[in-house]
Amino acid sequence: MSSNSTKDNISLKSYNTFGIDVNANKIITIEEVSDLRKFLEEDSHRVKNRLILGGGSNVLFTKNFDGLVLLNRIRGIEIIKEDEEFVFVKVGAGEEWHELVVWAVDKSYGGIENLSLIPGSVGAGPMQNIGAYGVELKDSFYELEAMHLQTLELKKFNTEECQFGYRESIFKQQYKDQFFITSVTFKLKKHPQLNITYGAIQSELKAMGIEQPNVKDVSNAVIRIRQSKLPDPKILGNAGSFFKNPEITISQFEKIKAEHPAIVAYPTTPGKIKLAAGWMIEQCGWKGKVIGHTGSHKDQALVLVNYGNATGDEVYQLALDIKKSVFEKFGVEINPEVNVY
Repeated sequence: MSSNSTKDNISLKSYNTFGIDVNANKIITIEEVSDLRKFLEEDSHRVKNRLILGGGSNVLFTKNFDGLVLLNRIRGIEIIKEDEEFVFVKVGAGEEWHELVVWAVDKSYGGIENLSLIPGSVGAGPMQNIGAYGVELKDSFYELEAMHLQTLELKKFNTEECQFGYRESIFKQQYKDQFFITSVTFKLKKHPQLNITYGAIQSELKAMGIEQPNVKDVSNAVIRIRQSKLPDPKILGNAGSFFKNPEITISQFEKIKAEHPAIVAYPTTPGKIKLAAGWMIEQCGWKGKVIGHTGSHKDQALVLVNYGNATGDEVYQLALDIKKSVFEKFGVEINPEVNVY
């Protein structure tokens, strides 16, 4: 490890996309798997509270972090095998997610183009099972490697072992804060089957004058859509969609639809319907509303923003107020996609 990779009592403001100014006791930058092992072997660092940060795009800090932050900066993109149909790409968990998408799209490898411009690191992707425009990470996932923070064992997890769900995985549940993901391997298609039926992709492609799109066209369409309605966290602090779209039963949906005929919903797993949380938040009057230093974004109600000096508590209180009002109006509970500390 380089001598400047350890910092004490440092602000996390530049390490979270909300731009919340809190401190951590210690920050360690991890650039190699050997760095991580060496560091964890030193008993003096076996602190109780540990937090692994990649791009910091899915966290909200409401207070100082009393413990150790491990910054995942393990890089590298490498083709490890291929056949007629697929190419298997092993990626360092500290790579930026969108940089991987750009790499794949430039080579015409298909599978992750709908996930263009999602902020954060590659390692955070499987934790959340990130998704957008009808595609989830698990659709192109092959395996990952992760080090257990106590035993220091480097273990491989396949798709089944990751227990992927909607914005869920075993790393957010049973194995929360127990593993440090070091690499993720993807199975990308050499002959891509494009998914352009979801959301506004087809109309965006039409506006671009494209009738027979390739992976780059789909990626560009997604980027245009996202840029048109989502604020850039480099300019306006946010963590993307703050809430998950809730899943309910068909019978629950029928009751809500009877009262709210215009409700926006999508079929999901058998017997379930996914409601558009953003639509419900908008119906409750939150879209574009500013409260103190925070608010719901004017173009996308799902996105809570920091207008410059918000505290994490302010943002979290706004989230609780939104959650309460949605439940009162629709009888549906919406839950954060963002991890709150």
